[in-house]
Amino acid sequence: MLTPDEADRIIRAQLRALAVESLPLLQCAGAVLREDIRAERDQPPFDRVAMDGIALASQAVREGRRQFQVQGMQAAGDAPRTLGDPTHCIEIMTGGVLPSGCDAVVPVERITLRGNVATLEDGLEVTAWQNVHRRASDAHAGARLLAAGSILHAPDIAVAAGAGHARLRVAAQPALVVVSTGNELVEPGEPIAPHQVRRSNAYGLVAQLRLHGYTRVADDHVIDDAEALRRKLELHLATHDLLILSGGVSAGRLDLVPQVLAKIGVQQHFHKIAQRPGKPLWFGTASSGAAVFGLPGNPVSSFVCLARYVLPALRAAAGIVPAPPEMVALAASVRVAPPLAYFLPVRLARDARGAIAAAPCPTNGSGDFTSLVGTDGFVQLPPGPNEYPAGFAAAFFRW
Repeated sequence: MLTPDEADRIIRAQLRALAVESLPLLQCAGAVLREDIRAERDQPPFDRVAMDGIALASQAVREGRRQFQVQGMQAAGDAPRTLGDPTHCIEIMTGGVLPSGCDAVVPVERITLRGNVATLEDGLEVTAWQNVHRRASDAHAGARLLAAGSILHAPDIAVAAGAGHARLRVAAQPALVVVSTGNELVEPGEPIAPHQVRRSNAYGLVAQLRLHGYTRVADDHVIDDAEALRRKLELHLATHDLLILSGGVSAGRLDLVPQVLAKIGVQQHFHKIAQRPGKPLWFGTASSGAAVFGLPGNPVSSFVCLARYVLPALRAAAGIVPAPPEMVALAASVRVAPPLAYFLPVRLARDARGAIAAAPCPTNGSGDFTSLVGTDGFVQLPPGPNEYPAGFAAAFFRW
């Protein structure tokens, strides 16, 4: 069987990149940038005043002058004025262009203004370029400010606006569908018999996807019938970029998903990974380029496989450069018995020194989804048999 890392490599090798669309800047928050953003001009584009106060020539102060006649005022957005005489100063506002002939700004709190004369505070030293944000000190024109593959957060949107972009090329939202299978599943709110269970996996998986910023997420339910499953899967393959199936991928007589997918032309790339929970995970692609993940039906297995494989696959398809996994230290020792990678739910907490540790929250089997409440994600521990002590650093995957 494949290891989790081998499964990752196969998934990424088979993924089709998401389409690119151009969106207005205010609709781009949380999207994945698919173009480099470069500085339109020098940043700042001029020597920018960093404090309200007076602009003057610092040499005059060094030569002993403490009083300056106010020549006039220049607000932010005004064309720069020119200092007519080194014994003069110009009242200036934050964000304005430094007036020509000036090389320093004295804050308003450090001067006394009487009539048309500004007097410097006793003992105040003035050096060249103080309280001035020098031109191009942040970036030169043409410098790359944002790289393709970045997730656009609020500061990134502001940077793009500052670079003059009204629209951005970003990865399009994928069309996703979560399909749960099984005769035993009954919708929440509907009458239920003692031998039936609620259809809960799909609700949790859809919520998890939406919490990660995916807005085009549908869900469906199909009974354990090969013909019904074929019709539904053909429809979803024609209308979605990625299918996430829950259930029907194990070895039982009614685990029909692999054989139905094969009949409708979906190529299997792997079935089963050396891990617990989630060993029966299935992955394949259709000729249309749509990807299909067949998650095990047990709730813990479904949630773990979504976070461990599906979400990273969606990020890769959007053009996000894969980052090394987040590492956390175990807060208590953990015994791993089977020779399989072990996914253990954890709750993150800070110790007395402020360091983050992962407190193990073992489940009562892969059907015990109630044990996931209050957890932050899971750690991936190496195959056993082995005992991993408190402080052992493990890869952490957030829900």
